[in-house]
Amino acid sequence: MVTYSESGVDIDLEEVTVRALTQKLKETLQFQDVITESGHFAALVRLGNQGLAMSTDGVGSKILVAEMMDKYDTVGIDCVAMVVNDLICVGARPLAMVDYLAVEKPDPEAASQIAEGLAEGCRQAQVAMIGGETASLPGIVRNFDLAATGIGLVDLEKVVAGEKIGEGDVILGIQSSGIHSNGLSLARRVFFQEAGLQVDDPLPTDERVTVGEALLEPTRIYVQAINELLEEVEVHGLAHITGGGFTNLKRLKKGVGYRINDLPSPHPLFKFISSQGVDDEEMYRVFNMGIGFAVILSPENAQQAIDILEKHYPTQIIGQVTTDPAGKVEVKSFQGGWLEL
Repeated sequence: MVTYSESGVDIDLEEVTVRALTQKLKETLQFQDVITESGHFAALVRLGNQGLAMSTDGVGSKILVAEMMDKYDTVGIDCVAMVVNDLICVGARPLAMVDYLAVEKPDPEAASQIAEGLAEGCRQAQVAMIGGETASLPGIVRNFDLAATGIGLVDLEKVVAGEKIGEGDVILGIQSSGIHSNGLSLARRVFFQEAGLQVDDPLPTDERVTVGEALLEPTRIYVQAINELLEEVEVHGLAHITGGGFTNLKRLKKGVGYRINDLPSPHPLFKFISSQGVDDEEMYRVFNMGIGFAVILSPENAQQAIDILEKHYPTQIIGQVTTDPAGKVEVKSFQGGWLEL
């Protein structure tokens, strides 16, 4: 069985590492009026009658696939997407970003492609890239690394922090475009080591695209869809289904569980990875499995929400909220069995 840990990424160890950081930093929260609890997708600081939202993220090892194809614009889009998709999880409207590009050595052509991607991502999210930093770090960075930080604003009465989530709420799933920017270490291990494929080989489960094209498909940016939804419908919770797969739902509220029983058929890329010896639990803990963003709300508002979101991306009811002190996420896999995450 091929696992994420064997591919170089240990999710459990990452959680321990994050706790080691946050335990030392909690005392700094006293210096400002922080609204959201640690662990949410974005942090909120009170500014009068508004909340200032902040989030930071990077592209991860998708960069290595971009390097293999000598195509870097996608990672720029993904960098914006990872940040702004987190900001909207608290109901904030993203406003501006700054980027950080660390390089082994300056490469104007790659930088130009990255900038094209950043600009396209900003266009889709309607945010301004107002500054950034570039650092040459030979001996520390191989090729390059890309990250960004974003800010947004939300009226305090419109903050979506998850406290209204309750038993009987429905979970809407907005479809992803594919792998997005998470689980690439495992995907690369499966495609290029276990299966021995190259980036220009046809994807075995969908020969209309190559392996490289499937892996580099840009992360969807859900800003416009969620902004429009929040103007019309009361929403109880929002979750970006990113690193950690469906366990991201656990970040919203303690004391509730999530039963996901009607997911769309996974992207062909996920079906191939599964066929190469990655078990179902690992698949649903690592990848988005076809759902890039989740919306939680009352059943009576579900159809109106679907009508709004469908104007942007395919959306459907994928499950329900349950009362569960343990906070389990139960998922019916595309293989037919039930998983507990």
